[in-house]
Amino acid sequence: MDKFIQLFSSYKTSIVLLLVYAAILAAATFIEKFVGTVAAKMLVYYSPLFIFLQLLLVLNFIIILIENRFLHKRRGSLLTIHTAFIVILSGALTTHLFGKEGTVHIREGETSSRMVMHTSKGTVYETLPFSLELTDFRLVYYPGSQSPSSYESDLRLHLGDESREAQIYMNKVLDVKGYRFFQASYDKDEKGTVLSVNYDRAGRTITYTGYFLLLCGFILLFTDRNSRLRRLSRQLKELRLSGKLLPAILLVSSCALPVVARNASGNRLFDVVNDNAIPSEHAAKFGRLPVQWQGRIVPMNTLSSEILRKLYKAERIGTLDSDQFLLSVLALPQMWMQIPFIVYSNNDMAREYGLSEDAFSYGEAFDDEGRYKFAAALQEAFATPPAQRDKYDKDLIKADEKVNTLYQLFHHTLPAVFPPHAGTQHQWYSPGGDLSAFSGEDSLFVSTVFDEYLSEVRLSVKSGNWQKADAHLASIADYQQKKDIVSQIRPEKIQAEVRYNRLHIFQTCKKGYLILGGLLLLLSLTSFFYRWKYFTLMEKSLFLGMVAVFAYHVYGMALRWYISGYAPWSNSYETMVYVSWATVLAGLILGRKNSIILSLAVLFAGMILFVSGLQWMDPQITPLVPVLKSPWLMFHVAVIASAYGFFGFGFLLGTATISWMAFGKKEASVERRIRELTLMNQLSLLTGLALMTIGIFLGAVWANESWGRYWGWDPKETWALIVMVAYAVVTHLHLVKRWNNAWLFNLCSVFAFTTVLMTFLGVNYLLSGMHSYGHTEGAPRIFGYILLFYGFVSVLGVVSFRKRRASF
Repeated sequence: MDKFIQLFSSYKTSIVLLLVYAAILAAATFIEKFVGTVAAKMLVYYSPLFIFLQLLLVLNFIIILIENRFLHKRRGSLLTIHTAFIVILSGALTTHLFGKEGTVHIREGETSSRMVMHTSKGTVYETLPFSLELTDFRLVYYPGSQSPSSYESDLRLHLGDESREAQIYMNKVLDVKGYRFFQASYDKDEKGTVLSVNYDRAGRTITYTGYFLLLCGFILLFTDRNSRLRRLSRQLKELRLSGKLLPAILLVSSCALPVVARNASGNRLFDVVNDNAIPSEHAAKFGRLPVQWQGRIVPMNTLSSEILRKLYKAERIGTLDSDQFLLSVLALPQMWMQIPFIVYSNNDMAREYGLSEDAFSYGEAFDDEGRYKFAAALQEAFATPPAQRDKYDKDLIKADEKVNTLYQLFHHTLPAVFPPHAGTQHQWYSPGGDLSAFSGEDSLFVSTVFDEYLSEVRLSVKSGNWQKADAHLASIADYQQKKDIVSQIRPEKIQAEVRYNRLHIFQTCKKGYLILGGLLLLLSLTSFFYRWKYFTLMEKSLFLGMVAVFAYHVYGMALRWYISGYAPWSNSYETMVYVSWATVLAGLILGRKNSIILSLAVLFAGMILFVSGLQWMDPQITPLVPVLKSPWLMFHVAVIASAYGFFGFGFLLGTATISWMAFGKKEASVERRIRELTLMNQLSLLTGLALMTIGIFLGAVWANESWGRYWGWDPKETWALIVMVAYAVVTHLHLVKRWNNAWLFNLCSVFAFTTVLMTFLGVNYLLSGMHSYGHTEGAPRIFGYILLFYGFVSVLGVVSFRKRRASF
């Protein structure tokens, strides 16, 4: 028994169990990828061995708390946090053993009291102590799109002799006698609803108690004088006061990503385009015209920007901006049919269909008899299941989407510029679409005004007089305002979006971060060899510049929030922008007294913004899918993304420290520098771990309020848990005497960041799951650079280990 207590009171046992736990979780996500979700749950998540492993972790936590007398040592934060995990896992076990989860399917006008549950023993049916009648189901779309905005079920509850009305939609739960109903799905004919059902009173109470204890524990972590975070802060302060520390000499390697610029002006056909260019002044007025696009009312400038990026993968084409391009395409279609600007990258397609290299024209997609060249191959591609499509199929489908976009522009089924005078969906109409809903003067106006406007544009291009074109454009804008009976047009938001598109805020921040961070790093390294009296002034100036860029970054996020109406971290692009912001924030908080660390944090933020601006990242503002319409989204993603920022800062600190160990001399000043960087890294990772843990459990609350379950073992959820476990291991290495050294901690802080990269990028590309709204299709393009960097870090780790072997 003594040996058992000794074994399970060991921190080394904790770390080993956590590593095994993380490895099993990672393996399970790949099992799900190749074998299926049910197999992953049966083989891993719900298996007796996995449950036993979690029980061992709980037992380990309890014995450590007792044996190390945390309560008597006044270690309130650690005691509360570890107790919270014990309670949360106990709640999960209670839910697993006693909770019920199933579905209820009801058609309109029908009544049901049967819940269907799928268990390891098969399908089980249970009769509810009441019945539900579906009086109406509604699938509400975003205006002018096929994207669902909401699923809504109107119900009549029959509880014995009592009946009452109720409504369920995504993120609105119905509670009846302990049973919680959630809007899960619906029938294809939109005449039936599928409700998920959860019965888990005891498990929910225990789990929420654990969440409350966890919140209290992390509050104590930041406020209790005896907490590790506060002690590390005091040690860092004392170290800085002990003497003036010299800046570190770092090996900074940069990889220049190849950027291929297409020189449109080199093609003789583009000379014709430039000769017939529409003045930017008139194009800007055209760009401010409201249109309906993918469920939002946006300025024409937003539509033109997205179409140009889609077709040409650039912000400009030759000398034309996006508004000039779109208006020119609408007014001069015959000219644009001959211009090779539909970008693609498949040489097999070029050979198969005789397309121009790199970019083909609309006309090249058709043969001499006007037949669509891609038709036969497209039928085969679409008949192939998405998971089995090869690169050729995917590239062909993308090329077809681009050709179809141009077809809609040439035939004026894009853009939708005319507001409806009636209709529950508030769908706008395009000049080339079905305009039969209009009558009288409205019908005459909408059927002629756009063609007349484009005719005036063509005449103005030749004459240079744009008064009549301006007048026609103004008449369209006036008509929109008069017929906007449901107030969809918000002029202030239209102006804000035009300003947002024009400013390219995050591209400017990227340049500012890279330039200022690079200058500060160069200045800091130079000051190691030569101290000039103006260095301090220059450092302060660069610091103020960084603060100014950071403020501009905040302005950009706030402007995007105002335009979209929701917190700007709902997809991969927005999350990268937010993580960049959090990285700079971490640098300003923890590295403000260390110019090198601050410069690295700012450079890293610039690199993140650089990646977010690559062609495969979509900066488009889109309506939220129904499940994301929850206040929990804002808190959950904001907290987790902030954690990524602190983990990224720790990644930089770890790399800097390992570099210093590898190439620095063994002197007192060097040891102080390593100690300072290590303390800063520990503070950063502890802060990140606290935020990550809180964010995960905020996500669990969100899942419970949206789907009726805390955890579904979705790959994204699972890898977020792996991130938490990985950093829990790194921040607890100091508890094992043999592993308590700066080299191992900093090296592990660098490699732990791979779990963040896997969660943010790898899951979306290598795995699959319900978090598909954050998909990053082009992520493989940077995987090679990531592997190259970690190969370099591995070599750096070996060099630094050999150099410092004698010190531990």
